[in-house]
Amino acid sequence: MEHYPSRLLEEAVNELSRLPGIGRRGALRLALHLLKQESADVERFGNSIIRLRTQINYCSCCHNISETEICNICSNPRRDASQICVVQDIRDVMAVENTSQYNGLYHVLGGIISPMDGIGPGQIKIESLVEKVNTGKISEVIMALSATMEGDTTVFYISKKLRDSGVKISILARGVAIGGELEYADEVTLGRSIINRVPYENALVK
Repeated sequence: MEHYPSRLLEEAVNELSRLPGIGRRGALRLALHLLKQESADVERFGNSIIRLRTQINYCSCCHNISETEICNICSNPRRDASQICVVQDIRDVMAVENTSQYNGLYHVLGGIISPMDGIGPGQIKIESLVEKVNTGKISEVIMALSATMEGDTTVFYISKKLRDSGVKISILARGVAIGGELEYADEVTLGRSIINRVPYENALVK
């Protein structure tokens, strides 16, 4: 049982240790670091976290994070609105954008199908993607999900839902390693995977 010289320090450690990848020792180091900073710096840090939680919304079109109802990607007239790149989460939007090889729009699922984790199709944003495709304004859906069993299961499920829409369905070329998470792929590899994407049916044959 750890003993803290201050209840306020213990409370700070308890909260910081709830962050992913932060154990109690790391949380203590962070708390002591903050304690040494100027009050104005710590206040600015705290306010940025509060604003992050209270002022950021999710785009009503693609579900990406946004400070406005429609994000700056969806509202950009220079983007190709006939292409939708389907990704698992916001980090993958950032990864694809960093390649500078894609100029269409996105659809953030907010997760992937994973029965082991109790995540089914109803827990992620698939139906809004289907509705978007059914408007007839979309010519291609690019599946940019991680090359894992869960990612492939999600791609298969979505492709079945879109089968009768007539839309072209593509997946990333397997420059992204099998079993690899999209956000960890380097920008050059990910960029080439987008450019060299293949029709989903062809990938199934291979």
